[in-house]
Amino acid sequence: MPFLLPTYREPDFSSELLRSAPDATFVAVDVAGVAPCGFHSTSMHPEYFKVGGRWVLARHMMMDDVVRLCADGQVEVLPARDLCEGDLVAVGRAEDGSEGILVWSEGFVPAGQDRPQDQFAFRQGRSRETSYARDYDQLVELLRHERDHGFVLWVAGPAFTFDAAARSAMSAIIDAGYADGLMGGNALATHDLEGALLHTALGQDIYTQESQPGGHYNHMDVINEVRRSGSIAQFIADHELDDGIMCALERRGVPYVLAGSIRDDGPLPEVIGNAYDAQDAMCGLISQATTIICMATMLHSIATGNMAPSYHVQDDGTVRPVMFYAVDATEFAVNKLRDRGSLSATTIVSNAHDFITRLAHGLGLA
Repeated sequence: MPFLLPTYREPDFSSELLRSAPDATFVAVDVAGVAPCGFHSTSMHPEYFKVGGRWVLARHMMMDDVVRLCADGQVEVLPARDLCEGDLVAVGRAEDGSEGILVWSEGFVPAGQDRPQDQFAFRQGRSRETSYARDYDQLVELLRHERDHGFVLWVAGPAFTFDAAARSAMSAIIDAGYADGLMGGNALATHDLEGALLHTALGQDIYTQESQPGGHYNHMDVINEVRRSGSIAQFIADHELDDGIMCALERRGVPYVLAGSIRDDGPLPEVIGNAYDAQDAMCGLISQATTIICMATMLHSIATGNMAPSYHVQDDGTVRPVMFYAVDATEFAVNKLRDRGSLSATTIVSNAHDFITRLAHGLGLA
């Protein structure tokens, strides 16, 4: 039986409220980078704007952005910092359609089925005592579906680069076509490349977990050598590496974004140091994603959760959910992601090594 995604249900535009609603109001920007007073701030849900008597769905959504009216009558979601003088921006704080703006959070709830009253309440996450067996089964089914029909985006911290089996499992997942993009930071790439070149991560042997003499130099030596090569791809070629996550990404041509932070060493040449440039690059991958798996990185996971929509408009115009997974060893981290209000966030409390090796096994890769 083929894997089935939840079916999207449009609002009833024939209802009296939506049929008689006025067009949305758009006000011109008078100062570049500053939205008009009373601007509409976006959510992660599907949002419709009435333009010329027609309800228009915003194709790409991001929380806490503004909405600009395009010349062709479509709407565009963007950060307020990118507004230009003269842009027409949606204003209005009513979200029920009465002011021409409709935030639609019921799209993936079957008709006649009530949403649980505590859908957006706190403490909806699960704990380390929870059984996640069915979640793994569902994720395996989802990934097999997405390999042919979707875009799987991984968001990963460096934790699983410290173990040879975990690196091997993630590499196998990439090579098998279950990764269409990856986002992380300087440490993820650095320690993975350290493992490929020196078989250590932060100086600790990735096979035996024994610290090596002088090993605290290893990651800095690797950063230095990558910078000497000029790029990660060239470093891999220069040293004839064929092991680990970054090698698999380069081998498969999978795009990745490495976002910098204040504490970075080096960093590697591909790391984007400007926070807003990094955000824009991350949004470029997020806008394509149909499944997002955040793993062992509170910093990048929460950032991704804030930028990810709950839906994706496909090329043929159909709307499907964005499936969102948050995996971390701490309950706080995954519950923070679940509390973002997503319609489809699934949380798993597990360390990264156990999660990725179990997932690879479920996919028949280990």
